[in-house]
Amino acid sequence: MLNKVKSRFSSGKNNITNVLARILLFIFLVSSNTFGQDNQKLAQTGFQFLTVGTNARSAALGEAFTTQDGTAIAMFHNPAGLSRMTTSSDVTISQMTWIADINYYSGAVSLNLDSYGVFGFSFNYVDYGEFLWTKVDPTSEKGYSDIPGWGMPTSYMMGISYGKELSDKFAVGGTIKYANQNLGSSYVPVDYITLDDGRDSIVVGTEEYNKGVIAFDFGTIYKTGFKSLAFGMSIRNFASEQKYEKESFQLPLMFRIGISMDLMDFFDSVSEINKFKLSIDAVHPRSFPEYLSIGGEYVFSDIFYLRLGYITSQSDYSYSVGAGVNYFGVSVNYAYTPFNTFNDVNRFTVGFAF
Repeated sequence: MLNKVKSRFSSGKNNITNVLARILLFIFLVSSNTFGQDNQKLAQTGFQFLTVGTNARSAALGEAFTTQDGTAIAMFHNPAGLSRMTTSSDVTISQMTWIADINYYSGAVSLNLDSYGVFGFSFNYVDYGEFLWTKVDPTSEKGYSDIPGWGMPTSYMMGISYGKELSDKFAVGGTIKYANQNLGSSYVPVDYITLDDGRDSIVVGTEEYNKGVIAFDFGTIYKTGFKSLAFGMSIRNFASEQKYEKESFQLPLMFRIGISMDLMDFFDSVSEINKFKLSIDAVHPRSFPEYLSIGGEYVFSDIFYLRLGYITSQSDYSYSVGAGVNYFGVSVNYAYTPFNTFNDVNRFTVGFAF
């Protein structure tokens, strides 16, 4: 009798897993079909700050992070990776200066609730620096005059994530996030009047360009059972169209399929203290052509890390390098990305695992 109950429970669990897997597969197929219909939308997406990676570890791997799991970083790439977190909590904070002196700050906190799964919170904030606002002014010798006191453009994102293992091989995860982009104000014509001398004059007002939107991320990771070989898929920035004025735009929807494996699995004599994880992601963005992300991470004794990443089909940069140290739950990571036209980018990340 007990065996029958166990059999039914196991069968029910497998059925739930199969149903969820089919639902996620359907979402991936529909989304990938959507990509194919939007080729004419290349370079027409907004909220591009959502596509810039800020974490030093993932950046050093060329953003080939779809199948990487076990840390809060997964929220920025594939929330299914949260499900295999082995610590009770994980905290990560990152900072970088992007091109044109744009500063990015991001962070993530995850909490492991064992059989209930892993919950997480993430944020991303962009500081574009100071802007000098001007307006057309025919009475000025320069033809324009300054506008003091106008606010600076800002962008930010806040997200709540959840990841859970449905079996020892299959994990799923999702993120719901709010993204906001404030481009400041602008003078716009609001009316026309006729002056006493018969001339027409434009009445000018101000327009605020502040837009917020709810977006979703989905992901899965499948452990094949052959050594550490794993496959993963993720969809990021799934949202409705937005509009500031007349032309509508999409968020930078991105579909990724990844594969990874620790190549030291083939060398038992050195695999205890040496690891070399190779990750490859095939990426299909909405806003520009497809490309590959390739990353390699060498780990010595789970303390010292060396990383190298390469991204194909990029016009201004291609590779990244990085290093890190992880000791007693405290990690410090660094990544360097050289650019051809702009200043080189340095990323710094500090993490705490409890």
